[in-house]
Amino acid sequence: LLNQALHDVLGEHVEQRGSNITAERLRFDFSHSQKITDEEKKRVEEIVNKKIKENLPVKFVILPKAKAEQTGTRHMFNEKYGDEVKVYYIGNSLENAYSKEFCGGPHVEHTSTLGIFKITKEEAIAAGIRRIKAVLE
Repeated sequence: LLNQALHDVLGEHVEQRGSNITAERLRFDFSHSQKITDEEKKRVEEIVNKKIKENLPVKFVILPKAKAEQTGTRHMFNEKYGDEVKVYYIGNSLENAYSKEFCGGPHVEHTSTLGIFKITKEEAIAAGIRRIKAVLE
């Protein structure tokens, strides 16, 4: 949800550069050349929380890598993937999903189980790379 919301707010140039997720917090690194404004952070939070409230299903399919790429599924471009990939998507179908990514899981079955998403910090970690730290309350 965060990855797609960042694309929605900041633009298609945003690419995931790493992440670390635990039960207590998440860290998400992405390409973007400038500090995110308070208004942009607020819009990202609003989008994520709206999708959480919509109680969307979280599903996955296993596809050949080339076919998964053709569906517009987001993935880390420098990452090495096998011939088949697991694609997680949020929505009723892969075709009309709000978010879809190459991912290994684990995940929830519906977005409503996540709670309230809150960005706690946003910072630069390298030239052109930003980091968001967030929690689910």
